[in-house]
Amino acid sequence: MKLQGQIALITGGSRGIGRETALYFAREGADIAFCHLNDDAKANETMAELQALGRRAMHRSVDVADIAGTRAFAAEAVAELGPIDILFNNAGMNIRKPFEAYTEADFDRILDVHLKGMFFMAQAVYPAMVARGRGCIINVASQRGLKGAVNSAPYSAAKAAIMGFTRALSWEAAPKGVRVNAIAPGPIDTDLTATMDAGDRQAFIDALPAGRFGRPEEIAATALLLAGPDGGFYVGATLSPNGGDVMY
Repeated sequence: MKLQGQIALITGGSRGIGRETALYFAREGADIAFCHLNDDAKANETMAELQALGRRAMHRSVDVADIAGTRAFAAEAVAELGPIDILFNNAGMNIRKPFEAYTEADFDRILDVHLKGMFFMAQAVYPAMVARGRGCIINVASQRGLKGAVNSAPYSAAKAAIMGFTRALSWEAAPKGVRVNAIAPGPIDTDLTATMDAGDRQAFIDALPAGRFGRPEEIAATALLLAGPDGGFYVGATLSPNGGDVMY
């Protein structure tokens, strides 16, 4: 029970990596607040699973690009469950196009969901963490922020920026007892990768040293390492479970 008595806030928590991380945290003793975007059916299923583990849980539909909405959700979570000990900044999306086809609206939406949403969700919980002298923020980046990708220029740029944000905030946060780290997953079997063209997907798998896509629970295990007592010496780090797609 590595997270006994702690409260975790998870964005994008109704399915995929967010859902698995919520379950991993709950099995280790954490109560869970999570948000999603108009996904009540899956969110209710996830909440029932969390409650079956004996944990308190709540969820709301929130567009993380709406800063007022993220702040309101964080405040609701604190009011219902208690002060946030762990933030898993996970919500994401993508629009795949050739570079020249992206519109300003496409660019803004991708950057707003990923970088802006993560920045201000962290800001919503950070002061209370500092006041208590402890806390953990985990930002989900991507291996595409390390190597780039075809038809993903804004997404790759946003994910690289998240890693820079993680390092910058760590310099301020660590002396105050708040650890900030990132996870840059490789290709994972989620709804996001399910939209890939079948041929492109198979070519990607064939090129991976691991010979397969990752599983959401493998990213959740990494999040648990960073959130729990075994991750105490990770500060400003980016861990990248990616099946060998990026080696550094």
